[in-house]
Amino acid sequence: MICSAGLLTGCRAGLQTRTCEPAGQSLKNHRVPHISILRFGIARTSFLLVALTLLSPLAAQAQHFDGARAYEYAREFAAIGPRWPTGPGHVKAEEFLRSHFRSAHDQLEEDTFTADTPIGPVSMCNFIVRFAGKKPGVIVLGTHYETNYPLRTINFVGANDGASTTGLLMTIADQLRAEAASAPGKKLDGYSVWLVFFDGEEAIQQWSRSDSTYGSRHLAAKWGRDGTLNQIKAFMLADMIGDKDLDIERETHSTAWLVDLVAQAAKKFGDQQYFFKQDMDVEDDHLAFVERGVPSIDIIDLDYGPNNSYHHTAQDTMDKISAHSLTIDGDVFMETIRLIDQR
Repeated sequence: MICSAGLLTGCRAGLQTRTCEPAGQSLKNHRVPHISILRFGIARTSFLLVALTLLSPLAAQAQHFDGARAYEYAREFAAIGPRWPTGPGHVKAEEFLRSHFRSAHDQLEEDTFTADTPIGPVSMCNFIVRFAGKKPGVIVLGTHYETNYPLRTINFVGANDGASTTGLLMTIADQLRAEAASAPGKKLDGYSVWLVFFDGEEAIQQWSRSDSTYGSRHLAAKWGRDGTLNQIKAFMLADMIGDKDLDIERETHSTAWLVDLVAQAAKKFGDQQYFFKQDMDVEDDHLAFVERGVPSIDIIDLDYGPNNSYHHTAQDTMDKISAHSLTIDGDVFMETIRLIDQR
């Protein structure tokens, strides 16, 4: 991706630890002798403290997205190593995604195509995972999974830039799969949700509108020809949002009402401080959909490390991202899906 706005410099404040409080419980009043009131009060307080201690982890687990699982998926994916197109790691990345979703018995489509690049024709593959919903229409979530071709000589593993959001979407798939499995007719309550793992987002030689975003440009054009774009209610792109120092920009090409829904979702969890403090014009995988009239948003944190020093370097490693940031991302994505369903 590329942006046309200047980035902020320096490190931002650290992330805040979030706590979850379970709903309070009520006990029926009992008539007891006066001498036993204090003893009963102590016993009741002890009971409540034990109950709250036992319930708190369960309440937190039920309320929040599993960012730890997303981090583990990202770790496994980044461990493949560099995943640049035409390289051996790219083949391993394809097999990783293929094996994972096939073993889960998900509806998986491999959208293979040949990209015309500065180094000649290059075989690429988008992966599309579909979860059916009860309402007519589709919400699409996207990320890219490959790494930068020009950086193929520096062991660029793209822990944040590709792996973190691949792990995020894989965990969203786990949650959608569980929701569908327990629903009547094995369908989500709202719109269908499709997850797209784009290939070829990065430039092969030097970023331009023709040398970048190969997978999204191919798929948007394909879906435009066959009428699929008309079914899409919203397209949400995730890019570089595993950063420990999470600070997601308001991307200026993004659809205003989707930006508002994401802000509303973040506020619900008390995470608004991580979103939209500055505006930025970013060229990314969402543009092919924006230009075809699909409501779209790029959820991206393009300020990565002090003075953006980790972006597109060998320092983009797993120690720079966090399960906490991925929990925030997942909470907001899942809540935004719910809000879109209600429109």
